[in-house]
Amino acid sequence: PERMIEFAKAAANNGTKVIIAGAGGAAHLPGMVAACTHLPVIGVPIQSKAMSGIDSLYSIVQMPQGVPVATVAINGAHNAALLALQILALLADNNITEQLINYKRKLKEMVENKANEIEQLGYKSFLEKS
Repeated sequence: PERMIEFAKAAANNGTKVIIAGAGGAAHLPGMVAACTHLPVIGVPIQSKAMSGIDSLYSIVQMPQGVPVATVAINGAHNAALLALQILALLADNNITEQLINYKRKLKEMVENKANEIEQLGYKSFLEKS
């Protein structure tokens, strides 16, 4: 996981504009990458033997608010590449990147504050309070 986190965090500084991440089974890779970068992430669910890729699809498409992953069809790497090209075609210099970085920073702070509150109160008291 450390290499994936390092890759995702450094991707923007390395000139990457869009990330395509394929994964099968529980398919956590696209979501983990998206949680570590402000860049757009396209998830490609890979067909598995157990559930023919439905498990991968559900894992990638059901991301929490604030961690978007664009999801294409099972084994849809071709469409993922086309979507990445469409995103790249729209790029222009503006302040959207800075706004995305600030949004991710604020989201991280919010999650850390809630985690601290849960640790202080205990999860039962936290849920009763919420």
